[in-house]
Amino acid sequence: MHLSKAIVAAFFFVVLLGGTLAYGQLTPTFYDQTCPNVSSIIRNVITETLVSDPRIAASLIRLHFHDCFVNGCDGSLLLDNTDTIESEKEAAGNNNSARGFEVVDRMKALLESTCPATVSCADILTIAAEESVVLAGGPCWTVPLGRRDSTTASRAAANASLPAPFLPLDQLRESFTNVGLNNNSDLVALSGAHTFGRARCSTFDFRLYNFSSTGAPDPSLDTTLLAALQELCPQGGNESVITDLDPTTPDVFDSNYYSNLQGNRGLLQTDQELFSTPGADDLIALVNAFSANQTAFFESFVESMIRMGNLSPLTGTEGEIRLNCRVVNANLAGPDSMLVSSI
Repeated sequence: MHLSKAIVAAFFFVVLLGGTLAYGQLTPTFYDQTCPNVSSIIRNVITETLVSDPRIAASLIRLHFHDCFVNGCDGSLLLDNTDTIESEKEAAGNNNSARGFEVVDRMKALLESTCPATVSCADILTIAAEESVVLAGGPCWTVPLGRRDSTTASRAAANASLPAPFLPLDQLRESFTNVGLNNNSDLVALSGAHTFGRARCSTFDFRLYNFSSTGAPDPSLDTTLLAALQELCPQGGNESVITDLDPTTPDVFDSNYYSNLQGNRGLLQTDQELFSTPGADDLIALVNAFSANQTAFFESFVESMIRMGNLSPLTGTEGEIRLNCRVVNANLAGPDSMLVSSI
């Protein structure tokens, strides 16, 4: 970590602690004694994976988002189906879309070999999100830690809470306030995570041909981009085809996302409507500010990421430290089951 970035990150953490945000029992020093190399282990896995999968950084931060939006940041997204658990992986916003679970498995396996029964899956997602942003050229921040893992999941809550890419702006705002985030600065800053990564045709092709049942394309979509997307995603074509969320710098974490919105080149409806919705003056002002000043975007993004990471964490003796992120400890079999009683 560069010294200047470390100073900035520390400054924002102090400011946030002195402001309106509270963290309960979360602390950035939580693993200093029990697993001091936790961040470097996670960072190394991401770095190795990026060589063959340039999408993984964006995919990992999305896992953190989709975990925190459903009953808080508790690792519930990572649980597989069982007789008693309906996995959130099969919710509409995740099914055949959320990815990177095998990478999280590798992180967890390395951490279990180094610091057994110590680092929660929820904290792995939180650290991985920050490291992914940094590795893509974005800001770093001091991550509050000490979350524990849920022993259940809720596909119904995931279906209800995860914002769909076709939501009109009033419902998109509501999805943020429903989980405890604000519907202006948090919404615009966190949407900036779409500055890297990919999206499938199925998440935006309704904008290309029959937007809002008009029989015509979305009028807020740049015509040159529209033609390119229609060629990529023809009617009746393969909806699993992917394209860059930010065609300018697709794997870099920067402020180009907001410049794209100003040029009507936002890929998802829920992106472009931040700038193109009449009367949304508070959001438009933020888009303009972040486009003009990348530092302002980074500062706001850090604040919103820390706020999101503090949504309803399990701490203390709540939940558990899963030994396998896909399975609650009570369902483990084999050698790992012998460790459960000590967690």
